[in-house]
Amino acid sequence: MSLLDESSARARDAADPLRGWREQFHFPRCAAGEPLYFVGNSLGLQPKATRATLEQELDDWAALGVEGHFDAKHPWLPYHEEVRANLAHVVGALPQEVVAMNSLTANLHFLMISFYRPTRERYRIVIEDTAFPSDSYAVQSQVDFHAARAGFDPRNGVLRLKAREGESALRTADILETIERAAGSIALLLLGGVNYLTGQLFDLPAITECARRHGIAVGWDLAHAAGNVPVNLHDLGCDFAAWCSYKYLNSGPGAVAGAFVHERHLRDRSLPRLAGWWGNDPATRFRMGPDFEPVASADAWQLSNPPILALAPLRVSLEIFAAATIGALREKSLALTGCLEALLLASPLARRLRLLTPSDPAQRGAQLSLVLEGANRESARRLHAAGVFCDFREPDVIRLAPAPLYNSFYDVWRVVQVLNEVFPS
Repeated sequence: MSLLDESSARARDAADPLRGWREQFHFPRCAAGEPLYFVGNSLGLQPKATRATLEQELDDWAALGVEGHFDAKHPWLPYHEEVRANLAHVVGALPQEVVAMNSLTANLHFLMISFYRPTRERYRIVIEDTAFPSDSYAVQSQVDFHAARAGFDPRNGVLRLKAREGESALRTADILETIERAAGSIALLLLGGVNYLTGQLFDLPAITECARRHGIAVGWDLAHAAGNVPVNLHDLGCDFAAWCSYKYLNSGPGAVAGAFVHERHLRDRSLPRLAGWWGNDPATRFRMGPDFEPVASADAWQLSNPPILALAPLRVSLEIFAAATIGALREKSLALTGCLEALLLASPLARRLRLLTPSDPAQRGAQLSLVLEGANRESARRLHAAGVFCDFREPDVIRLAPAPLYNSFYDVWRVVQVLNEVFPS
């Protein structure tokens, strides 16, 4: 990766086929001037089209009332179906395998009801040791909920994958070895597709294949993967997946999340699940009967009617991703992140930093996590005062996420200059 200077960064931006998307987003106000927004892995920027889309729904509500379910510009009754195809595109699924609903952790719980079915012998859930805390809470609470009934010790119910001493990333060989060794006690594997702390992109096909070969249910938390890296969930063959939509998918704070259930499970009425009206087959839903008839799609896990005002921003974002395409975004992402890494390692900062993120581009998404000597909350505030929006994690980790929809090569060049100013050698 050749090093960028200011002129070459601007030249690459001028030649970037995705450059026009940057103008489709609002950037936050910044006293230091034009902001450097490298925190799309926590909250993506707002598309400019979102406001008009929300106002359309509000106008339809005002003008139509309940008739908006049928007569709105985008009728509300089938509204969630409008996002289905583009949602499937983002995660490489069949349309009937995905549904937009709830929040990420709620979806993980709903899906674990179906796919975490522990016994006295096979009861453990495998997660990475650096999993996002909410995932740790979710899996431990599921273990605790089932332990007495299934007759196992909940203290041994979560198997946490740890990196080797002195390393930050998990080796695929070590993950597979753990699965092979402990398979007889494992009921579910639930990993983050991209680890939130290190930015490591796991080898989803190899891990999924190994676990399924041993009869282990497989789920993926794609919170940091959806909209960031290509994931082909249908071909992957995992049992389920869930993700949020407010990070790389730019759908707003607390946005409606997504869920995937593989096609092979969609007609299996024996699966345990929590039932609600919107999961019932639409052909019989309005008969208003007491018996639940699950629709043969991921919608069967949906409890309530879709929240229109929350789905509208997701519809806007997914239309952007359909137009830009995941493949083109991944190509630019690899280039942006590679340039950022090269500039950091060639700068005076290199003596004071260690990368938690794998150096192999195939093992990371649009993120570099830096352990930086001297980094703390105060230095993070200094970065913000200098116009850099980035993420700080205790005790000394700075996460930079160059999102290809709206970050530029000039952004990458500038952020390294600012880092060197805030952390002088």
